[in-house]
Amino acid sequence: MVTSRRYTLGLMFETLQRACGPQRWWPADTPTEVAVGAVLTQNTSWKSVETAVAAMKAAGLLDFRRVDAISESDLADVIRPTGTYRVKAKRLKALARWVCRRAGGSIERALEGELSELRRQLLTIRGIGPETADAILLYAGRHPTFVVDAYTRRVLRRHAFIGADADYKAIQARFETALPRSVEVFNEFHALLVEIGKRHCRTRARCEGCPLESWPHDSTAA
Repeated sequence: MVTSRRYTLGLMFETLQRACGPQRWWPADTPTEVAVGAVLTQNTSWKSVETAVAAMKAAGLLDFRRVDAISESDLADVIRPTGTYRVKAKRLKALARWVCRRAGGSIERALEGELSELRRQLLTIRGIGPETADAILLYAGRHPTFVVDAYTRRVLRRHAFIGADADYKAIQARFETALPRSVEVFNEFHALLVEIGKRHCRTRARCEGCPLESWPHDSTAA
């Protein structure tokens, strides 16, 4: 593990921010689109998500009341580009049902309230795990919770901030105790880690030119 005080998550954030600039993430026009995208992006590429979201928009389905009303099979046909589309149709329907029962179809009102209770409720929805719940809470609900995804885990693991067996909760706690509890900071840092993951910290690392190239790292770590 990194023990030098020189290398901190705060410094990592500043370093990536200087190198990459503002990310303006999540790429969506409305909180509803954010929440839909958070479900659709599970185990698929963002390009496929964009195609599916565009199809939903064309069909007038970026409205949780309409998602709740449409048949599961018809919804699955619309989101077919995302892969495992039948499973994701079930998950979108389950999320829509929660939003409609809680707030008449308004995701903005559904996400009003205390963070821990909202997170608990989202995690009871079939197919909504911690990463998806936190993405919805941070990006659609503007609650200060850090999203831990595969890119986050890989960057921190390779730079020795976490061990190989660190779980979601432990990784999230590293960010939430080391940084200001700020929606803007959590939003931007997560987006920067996604960008570095795509550019450099891939399954097969491309360290040359990475803003963190000079930091102690193990490019072979999973």
